[in-house]
This record gives sequence, structure tokens and C-alpha cells, in this order.
Amino acid sequence: MEPIIVISIIGALILLLLFIGTPIKPVRFVGQGIMKILIGALLLFFLNAIGNQYGLHVPINLVTSAVSGLLGIPGLFALVAIQMWIV
Repeated sequence: MEPIIVISIIGALILLLLFIGTPIKPVRFVGQGIMKILIGALLLFFLNAIGNQYGLHVPINLVTSAVSGLLGIPGLFALVAIQMWIV
């Protein structure tokens, strides 16, 4: 697709949302999910920074960030256990 067409469509959608309004619940739900995934990635970063001394490395990707972000500290411990004993 041409860049002008893509930019025009995005601009039209933004104007449409400004005039009509956004449904609050789905936008809030998606925003909270993204924030939890970002917090999970931050937890994994600190785990890798500290675990580097002990030879522990859990890759930071969308799946591991979602597990550690949605499940919290128990999810982080589960990823560590999977990394140490299964992988």
C-alpha cells in the first residue's frame, strides 16, 4: 500500500474516534494488558541482570513477558524453574 493511503486511513480513524468517542472498557482493558506485559519485560530484565552472576538467563520475548507480567512473581519463578530444569 502507498504510504499516503495508510496515513490518510489512520488520520480518518483518529478523526472518527475524536468525534464519536471511544468505548472506554475495551481501551482500558488493552491498555492494562500492555502495561502488564511491559512490567513483565522489566521484571525479566532485572532477573537477567541479577541472574547473570549465577548463569541464569530467561529470554525476553512477548510470551515470557506476558507470563511474568500477568502471573507476577510466581510466573517469574515458574519461568526460572522451566529454564533451569526443562530447557
